[in-house]
Amino acid sequence: MNKKTIRDVSLQGKRVLVRVDFNVPIENGVISDDTRVQASLPTLKYCLEQGAALVLMSHLGRPKGKGYEAEFSLKPVADHLAKVLGRPVLFAADCLKADEQVAALRPGQVLMLENTRFYKEEEASVKQAEGMSDEEYKQKKA
Repeated sequence: MNKKTIRDVSLQGKRVLVRVDFNVPIENGVISDDTRVQASLPTLKYCLEQGAALVLMSHLGRPKGKGYEAEFSLKPVADHLAKVLGRPVLFAADCLKADEQVAALRPGQVLMLENTRFYKEEEASVKQAEGMSDEEYKQKKA
């Protein structure tokens, strides 16, 4: 089976969604170990060098899934990533309402979505999320 990798497709002018593992320790708003951020850099830099705009999604910690919890926000990670990438990292405080921010991205721009675990749907992989039709649920389970 021939599997395509990110290097097999043109990224020029594309918006690329990347699920990253930015579940890093944060103390007083500062990342105390950025090993996982560093591990993502080769992929992120490659995409940017190829002319892509990036949309990054991750989780951080184990929030209760009932909305925003400041201690689990990915904003400090976005700020840190901006420093290590040497370019601005935009931040979407609400992943479910980020459509306009994503649509406005231009090549070379980076947008980080807020912690996906702030949304109960993130934990709904085994059970049917509220409002999901039976057909949608069957397709997601397949």
